[in-house]
Order: sequence, then C-alpha cells, then structure tokens
Amino acid sequence: MFSINKIFFPTVIIFLLQFASYLKAEQLTIDVIGSSNNQIPIAISQFQNEENFKTVASKVILNDLKSTGLFAINNIENLNSPFDSTEIDFQTLADNGVMHILVGKMELLENKKIKLRFRLYDVPRQKQTLGLSYTISERSIRLASHRISDKIYEEITGDIGIFSTKISYVLNKGNIFELIVADYDGYNPIVVHRYNEPIISPKWSPDGKSIAYVSFEKKKALLYIYEIYTGKRFLLAAYEGSNSAPAWHPNGNELAMALTKDGNSEIYTINKDGSNLRRLTNSQYIETEPYYSSNGKELIFVSDRSGGPQIYNMNLKTKKIKRLTFAGGYNVTPRLLKNDKSFVFVHQINGNFNVAIQDISTGTVQLLTDGKSDQSPALAPNDRIILYASQKKDKHILAAVSVDGRVRQEITIQNGDIREPSWGPIRRFK
Repeated sequence: MFSINKIFFPTVIIFLLQFASYLKAEQLTIDVIGSSNNQIPIAISQFQNEENFKTVASKVILNDLKSTGLFAINNIENLNSPFDSTEIDFQTLADNGVMHILVGKMELLENKKIKLRFRLYDVPRQKQTLGLSYTISERSIRLASHRISDKIYEEITGDIGIFSTKISYVLNKGNIFELIVADYDGYNPIVVHRYNEPIISPKWSPDGKSIAYVSFEKKKALLYIYEIYTGKRFLLAAYEGSNSAPAWHPNGNELAMALTKDGNSEIYTINKDGSNLRRLTNSQYIETEPYYSSNGKELIFVSDRSGGPQIYNMNLKTKKIKRLTFAGGYNVTPRLLKNDKSFVFVHQINGNFNVAIQDISTGTVQLLTDGKSDQSPALAPNDRIILYASQKKDKHILAAVSVDGRVRQEITIQNGDIREPSWGPIRRFK
C-alpha cells in the first residue's frame, strides 16, 4: 500500500560516529519471561541478500517484536525469502494461523550504500499494508531494523514503537562506576562517563540530547548535565549540601531537583544553564524525587510529612499539595504516565520493595513485580514497559515488566552490577 523512499539523515550518522569515539562497554543479555494472553501471529521471512551483511535485519526485527510478548513468531519452513505477493503462499500461512507476514530485500548500491526494503502483508486479506525503503550505510542496518520494528508495531497495534530508542544505566565494577548509553535492547553500549565514585539518577532530556545525573566525584552529590552529541558536560548544581534527584520539565529548558542547601531536603527548579534557581517547597520535612506531569503544570514528589515516605502532588500554579499514596508506610520514586492518570512507584510490602502502579482517581494499587529489592522504575516512552533495577541472588540486574504485569524481562551482564536505569525519548526521523 505504501512505498516511500527514506534516507537516514546526517544527524543520525553524526550521532553514531560520535558514539564510536567513546569506550565500548560489555553488552547486556535479555531474557523474556511471560507473554500476552492474546498474541498476534506473525511470520518473519529472511530478507533477500541479508546473508551478505554482518547484521541480520530480519533477526533484529524478530527479537524486537518477540521482546514485547505481544507477538507469536510463527516460523514457517520453506518460505524461500519471498518479497512480491506472487511469491507468498498465503493459503499455507493462513492454515497455520498466521495473521501477518514480513518480507524484505537488501541491495548493495554503487556508492556502497544499502537499500533496505520491507513489506508487511495482511495474510487473511492477502494485501500489503505497509512498505518502506531505507537507504543506509552498513553500520546503520541495526538502527534501520529497529525503525522497521517501530513501523510494524505501530501498524498492527496502533501504539508507538520504542525499538529505536536508547536507554542509560550505571554499571558498577568494584570501585569503578560507569554511566552507559545503549540501544533499548542492550546493543551498542557506550561508556559516556567513568569515575571511582558513585553515579546515580541519570535522566534523559525530552529531546534526547542530554542526560542529567548525579556524581559523587567531589565527595558529595553534585548535579551534572552531559550532552550526547557534543560529548561535553557541565556542572549544573553544586550548592552546599546535597544536589540530587534531577527531573526534566517537559519543555526541556528547566529541571526540578532536591537540594539541602538550606538544611533539610527541599524541591527547587533551575534553568538548564544553571540560572534562575527557585524554591518550590518550604517545610520542615524531607521533600525529594520530583517528577513533572506531561503538561508541566503539576509535580509529584516524595515527602515524609505524614511520618513516612509517601507520594504527593503539587499544583505548580496554586502550590496546593495533595497526598496520593496511603497503602503502606513506604512509597517512593514516582513516575507519571503521560496520560497523568496513573503513576508507577516503589512500594514496600511484607518487607520487600516492589514496583507498583496506582490509578490517581481511584487510588487502586497493583503490584507489578515480586522481587525483594526492585528500585528505580523508568517508563518506556510509550508507557507500555517499565525498566527497573532488581537483584538476582547476589547480583544487581535490570529487569522490565509490562504495565499490565504479564510480560517480564531479565537484563543481565557478565561482569558487574547494573543499577539506575533511565529510558530515552522517542527518536524522531525525518
């Protein structure tokens, strides 16, 4: 139905080339546990000529779709790498319960670029529903494959794909702490900052160009901003006491944070260039872990003003504060979904710390994880998956869970402990 030629613009190539100048890190390993009750059957054929390239596009796409738990990958034998509809045996596919089939073709051009084409067919209707062409370099095959996965996911589910996004996390190996940026699936991990003091609380800017984080390299908590494209970083907040818990405003021009410069921990905002510091809370209690609503008009945060850590909401115009959590005596690290109708957080129950989700209007709480120490939840930009830090035996790992709790992933690394995950925004391509 659709046939649009796409070119990966220079900004993407610059992005990849700049990352290549940093230190490569060990790659993550992802294991998918569980699946949706109503999986969508899809067949993914090997792309024509893809065996001539190091990155196998169809395998990347297969792993992307499989990781969601929403798709049942149907491996039909003897597909013979079809591309045109006349080469596809729709009847055999239908007899095997397949609803969609993905086919593709790769062609090496004279300028050493690669034309990567794909088509998605609706099997029962025997009709093409999606088809695009990307002209890329060989090093961009994986990124283009993720982009194809995004398109397929969006076409079939009607939701936003997140396969071409980035994540960040902190890797601790002995006394060394590394802030790492990687593809959403753990590939292409790059060390962007390394030090022998803790690094915590990385947060992506809304445009995906910067990461705010806290470093203890000066023997105290200081807040830095690292620019992804330039490789530069600068000190944002170094006030007396602790500077912690950064949270970007949706406009990308300012951040909220927790400072103890006046005694106890309070919430402040500051412009991203370090100017115009403003205090939001003023109490005798500990106020920390701010997080903006999607429209930037409200802020949720953690306070012990009720005796233990609970989650509160502040209207930034009226400064009116309302308590949100009442179940249990320990609720921290809130992360609002983009509809601002619910939030995920860390909830203590029976001595364990688990990721939960709460509906704001009803107050209903649903536990999503069952570990002993689940922390630092980070929402995927489509709000469908929650990335968080957990423990497996004595090892710190990352894990992921769907917002309905049905699909889970364990994300491990051979050497070191992984903590402090953060999920970057949707990457827009022209």
